[in-house]
Amino acid sequence: MAAELPDKLYFKIGEVSRISGVKPFVLRYWETEFTGLSPERRGSKQRLYRKEDVELILRIKKMLYQDRFTIAGAKRVLSGKPVETVPAAAEDAEEDEREESLRADLRKKGTEIKTYQNLLKQINKELQELKKVLQARIK
Repeated sequence: MAAELPDKLYFKIGEVSRISGVKPFVLRYWETEFTGLSPERRGSKQRLYRKEDVELILRIKKMLYQDRFTIAGAKRVLSGKPVETVPAAAEDAEEDEREESLRADLRKKGTEIKTYQNLLKQINKELQELKKVLQARIK
């Protein structure tokens, strides 16, 4: 990973974003989740990432986006726990199952909403016809 990085001591958040392909707001969020990721701040209050920070960001990105770890799973790996004790695949499977269940529920609700919308349109149409009939009788 280090071979890909420019030979600099510090990187600003925009540079790290370009190098890693991770948006700045995500980098700031990762700082709250991963204790090993804490860029320095000097008088300008700007985040100054060291080469080690950028390498860690690239490692986190790989775990989350390519290896499909959850944040909790990536934290466990970074804390030094053996990979075989990290049930990330099981967590991902459970998460995928919950997500699919929610999607199925949403599809069902969407179908129900369309049914009710069509019913309301029909009722509205019938009420308009009834209104015309009643107005004709009043005249």
